[in-house]
Amino acid sequence: MSIEKKYLKTKNICKVTFHLPVGGAGGAATAFLVGEFNDWAMHSLPMKRLKDGSFKLTIDLPIGNAYQFRYLLDDDRWENDWSADSYCYSEYGNCENSVVEV
Repeated sequence: MSIEKKYLKTKNICKVTFHLPVGGAGGAATAFLVGEFNDWAMHSLPMKRLKDGSFKLTIDLPIGNAYQFRYLLDDDRWENDWSADSYCYSEYGNCENSVVEV
């Protein structure tokens, strides 16, 4: 798993690419990026499945913030990102959420 950040010089925006490799996807047919940046809407940010079975998605995030997020695989399995900037306890379950800081 990886998170790549590209800060724009002319705007207070960071282009963040989330990459879920084949091993992290565990054979999933679908993957969605779900987090504070989309009000935890489960299906608003579908990730593109690549030929090798991994998933990728790039979104614009306002800088100066930290966002909790997780990956939703096949609508029934939640995964964190192993390369997240940090993790925090979820107030909605017995788990942790990944955190990306921009």
